[in-house]
Amino acid sequence: MIRTKIVRIGNSRGVRLPKALIEQAGLTEEIELVAQDGEIVISSAGRPRRGWAEAAQTAAGHGEDVLLDPYAPTRFDAEEWEW
Repeated sequence: MIRTKIVRIGNSRGVRLPKALIEQAGLTEEIELVAQDGEIVISSAGRPRRGWAEAAQTAAGHGEDVLLDPYAPTRFDAEEWEW
């Protein structure tokens, strides 16, 4: 546990985080802050689509990677698309 003080930064307040603590937590330039139950939780910013590749592989492994609706060709497919 590290104790520190909240410091004034203009009209806001801030906390200085030691480099070693940032590296240990695996934080990057962008983080997410959440206030809950008297605490402020700092976490790495989630990347959109994180885990999608693994989920697609799992679905394929279970045979769940099929179209839900039958293929419906359009005029574009028949007249304009070129292979």
